[in-house]
Amino acid sequence: MSETVVLTGLPTLLARRIAEEVLAAPGARVLAVVRPKFEEAARAFVEALPREARGRIALLSGDAASMDLGLSGAEFSRLAQDVDVIHHAAQVTYQGVDEKTAEAVNVRATREALELARAASHLRAFVHHSTAYVSGDRRGLVLESELDVGQRPRNVVESTKLRSEKIVRAATGVPSIVVRPATVVGDSRTGEVDRLDGPYLLLMLLLTSPAEIALPVPTEGDALLHLVPVDYVARASVAIGRDPRAIGQTFHLVDPAPLTVRGTFELFAKAAGRRLPRGFIPANLGRAILRTPGLDRFVKSPRAFLEQLVTPVQYSARNVETILAGTDIQAPGLESYVDRMVGYVRERVGAEKRRKSEVEIEDPLV
Repeated sequence: MSETVVLTGLPTLLARRIAEEVLAAPGARVLAVVRPKFEEAARAFVEALPREARGRIALLSGDAASMDLGLSGAEFSRLAQDVDVIHHAAQVTYQGVDEKTAEAVNVRATREALELARAASHLRAFVHHSTAYVSGDRRGLVLESELDVGQRPRNVVESTKLRSEKIVRAATGVPSIVVRPATVVGDSRTGEVDRLDGPYLLLMLLLTSPAEIALPVPTEGDALLHLVPVDYVARASVAIGRDPRAIGQTFHLVDPAPLTVRGTFELFAKAAGRRLPRGFIPANLGRAILRTPGLDRFVKSPRAFLEQLVTPVQYSARNVETILAGTDIQAPGLESYVDRMVGYVRERVGAEKRRKSEVEIEDPLV
């Protein structure tokens, strides 16, 4: 497939997987807008690609949240002439982010990416990477066609992502597509993940607790926990962005058969070699448990995750089922990759413990 894709968000894991998926098609090119502070990491990613793919990706020093994506006038004009598809994946989903950063990355960057879309001479699709949690505090079934139905955003991420989706929907003349993944976890093949947050709180709680103790579930555990691996999100997003039927639609990228919080915790416990959980504790006490000393080195926002654990919501994915019918792109169930999640986290936790131990040996006052 001959196409030129402009990508924002590199070097996040999602953007890397999107770039790899695009480049898997012979003749496809990626032009990635990268902030100067991340150029070294982005170059390392490019250098690790197969030689043939390396020649079809270029890094452009810029900033998605700046005017004209932080590019020169000549660079911006050249992109507008060349681009076929825009994957706007620059976003912040970390629940501990400050409001100023969330506003810049989630809202202002969307406006700037849309300016490129409007200037493009032959754009086929503008793929906006959003989140299923624009649903905020909604309960029950959420349809892909729904956006603002009076829900209350529970944090600054949900608030700014909701606003950015409204901006995309209001952009007339732009062939827009919105993809809304649920909680994105690591690569189902390797376990790699950008940040140990969200559901990784449960996993690290198990791995850092004595093996002989059967921990209780930190909520009643009846709500569904919506997890989806990053490699599936990338594959599905690229395929959807190439399908002209997707223009003007929104797509929930979710596990079609999600486990409950309790079911997920039990699966984590089994994979981690821990005793299965017994009973549960109320969510307000669960917040205290998720602040167990040691976990704070990895995660900073247990409150936002607890709110997800107690919100009984389900996401319709009818549009995804229709558009991906006949392909081999399907969301894998958690049970098929939980061992890789556990292995990756165990390695990260072990490395952090070794680092801390080395620091204490070097400086016993630390």
